[in-house]
Amino acid sequence: MGMHGAAHIVWDWNGTLFHDNTAIIGATNAAFAELGLEPITLERYRELYCVPVPKFYERLIGRLPTDEEWEVMDVTFHRYYTEHRVGCGLTDGVPGLLAEWASAGRSQSILSMYGHDELVPLVRGFGIEPHFIRVDGRTGPSGGSKAEHMVRHVGALTGVEPARTVVIGDAADDAVAALHVGARAVLYTGGSHSRASLEGVGVPVVDSLEEAVAEAERLAA
Repeated sequence: MGMHGAAHIVWDWNGTLFHDNTAIIGATNAAFAELGLEPITLERYRELYCVPVPKFYERLIGRLPTDEEWEVMDVTFHRYYTEHRVGCGLTDGVPGLLAEWASAGRSQSILSMYGHDELVPLVRGFGIEPHFIRVDGRTGPSGGSKAEHMVRHVGALTGVEPARTVVIGDAADDAVAALHVGARAVLYTGGSHSRASLEGVGVPVVDSLEEAVAEAERLAA
């Protein structure tokens, strides 16, 4: 349970706590190959990535994928990602940052758009699950926004006030989801978005998770 009135961080997983850029770009290019599309670089990906994900594909190929194309690409993406995520690890400094935040009497949780049944054992496998009062992954189809998931997540956190909650993530959608529930947001440049694409969102943008935590502490004060 959260401590009533204490500052709370809702962490994103992919590209934030979990440094999986190489698996993400590989999975994206595997999905593109199914439609005969040219591969893209990580830099190009970070310039154009957005949610809902079909809109990202529209930016790259000039049109929305058909329902059939989306299904093929989605299945291919997740198959490749599952095979290659094993080579990825936590972002530098994560265990210490989580422990320090918790030891100060504050709470934290994870909300990810990665499938819930895959997310929970992955978090547990890194030995960091005890730092969180709740770990939620996506339920239902992939490709949508995090906002409605955030409503359910924050609503299930006992003793956590949205006004003292800060969402830390690597995507503009994390800030949108935070605003949707009356929370604040800090965006991290080490994941799916470039700094240039994040700076127009209107929330603090940082280059390390250490900076993100410091900014969260300031915002939640």
